[in-house]
Order: sequence, then structure tokens, then C-alpha cells
Amino acid sequence: MSEITLEGLEVLDAIDRKGSFAAAAASLYRVPSKVTYTVNRMEEDLGVTLFRREGRRSVLTPAGRLLLEQGREILEATSRLVEATRQRDRGWESRLRIAVDSVLQEDYLSPHLAAFADMRPDTEIELSQEVLGGTWEAIQLGRVDLAIGAPDGIVDKKGITKRPLMEVQWVFAVAPGHPLAHHRGPLSEAERMQHRAIVARDSSREHPARTLRVFDRQQRIVVPTMSHKISAQQAGLGAGFLPRQRIEHLLDQGALVTVETEVPFPATQLHIAWRTANNGKALNWFIERCLADT
Repeated sequence: MSEITLEGLEVLDAIDRKGSFAAAAASLYRVPSKVTYTVNRMEEDLGVTLFRREGRRSVLTPAGRLLLEQGREILEATSRLVEATRQRDRGWESRLRIAVDSVLQEDYLSPHLAAFADMRPDTEIELSQEVLGGTWEAIQLGRVDLAIGAPDGIVDKKGITKRPLMEVQWVFAVAPGHPLAHHRGPLSEAERMQHRAIVARDSSREHPARTLRVFDRQQRIVVPTMSHKISAQQAGLGAGFLPRQRIEHLLDQGALVTVETEVPFPATQLHIAWRTANNGKALNWFIERCLADT
């Protein structure tokens, strides 16, 4: 059976980058005869010609180019695997997946990400944005290692540790030109139902999706995140409750105005959550940094 070895792929890569067998041998700290032998053995095993001579350069044939292009993916994957193994041995994860609830500012993690990248450049951080129950679901089903900003009252806590992060205050807000902008007195539920609502879609994939303070028969525009909801309400497309911390500057600028409601939206406790069995150093670093902000 023909074999394609990592050593052979490294030799092909070096010849292609350096342009000759001799230059490739020097870059790999091998004698030229060893490089030539490796290529000849691969051609014999595969039954194909991998290189042709063009003047003083060795150029890959179409078959050789195909082997190298896909072989480089194998070399890169092998390199990542080696690094991941070394990092795991040292206690640092090669990758950390973090879900951030869209109720938080989009740059909430930026200072922590910058500090971590300077300290551990070899650990890949994979960020995702979730909404409502989707934030809990992401940690429950193992799609992420850390959930930040998960709202209270949703999760089955088995196997999951959570800590309070912050409390979010909600206000009913509309654009200055919206019909409700100059409403006098507290807004009733019946009056609110007569106006289009902007709704951030729950990002849950397997659990039942939730909506907050929206009536079944109320006209609505459904958007993917809290940022989209804020923008839609600022554009006058509808109304709804928004986190005061996210829109304080828009209220100060007059880009949004608040409307008092007969039934206020209660404050929401947000949490940071992770699987109890996970004890990676990168995970613990982010947990400590986020909790230090509370």
C-alpha cells in the first residue's frame, strides 16, 4: 500500500518554497541526496511524477501540486495538534469558546481579549453571540466553554457553575418621532399592543425559544441581536424594552426617549457560567477577569 508521510509532505513543501532540491535540503538541514531519495520514493509509491525540471528550478506537476496543496492542510493540522497537546500538558487550552449574550455591550470583552492575547498568543479564542435562552443552551449542550451574560431563570444547573455578573435595568424606549414618544401618563398594556414591537430572536437551537413582554397578536419585527433591536427602535420601526446600560448615550443625545409603562419590566440578573468539570487555565483566567468587574 502506498504511503504519504509527513516527512514527504515537508520535503515537497520545502522544494516548492525554495525552488530546488538543494535549497530545500539546506532549509531542512539534510543532505541533497536524502531529499532526492524521499521524492523518488514517493513517486515510486504513488506511481506518478511529482516534479519536472524547468531550467534550474524544480516545478511541481499538476499531480504534485494537488498532493502539496492538500498535504499542506495536513501539515498545518498536525502542527495545531502538536501545539494543542503541549498546551494541554501545560494546562492551557489551545482553544477557548466563549458565548456572549447580546444584551451586553459588543465591546464588553475587548479589554480582556487584548490582555489575554498579549499573554497567551497561541490560544485561539472563538467568540459567538447568543440571545436569551440560547446563551444557556450553548453552555448546556457544550457548544461553548464559557457563557457570559446568561439571564436568570432558565438553566438546569446540573454540571454547570454560575456566578452573578451584573444586573440589567430595562426601559421602554422609542425614537423621538414615534407615535408613543409624547404619550402622556403610564402606557397601558392594551395601548402598547397597538404598536409594532421589535423583538430580538432567542438563539436557542434545540430548546423552546422565548420572547419577553411581547403579546401574541402584536405586530412585530424580529431581529437577530440586541444591537439590531436598538438600531431598529432608533430608526422608528417599532418599540420595546431595552437595557438602559446599552442606550444611556442615545437617551442623552435624544436619539431615543423613554416612555413610562403601567407594568415595568423587572431588572434582569445576568450570570457567567461554565461546566463545572472544566478546569482549564484560560477558562479560569477569563472567569476571574469578568468577576473582578462585578
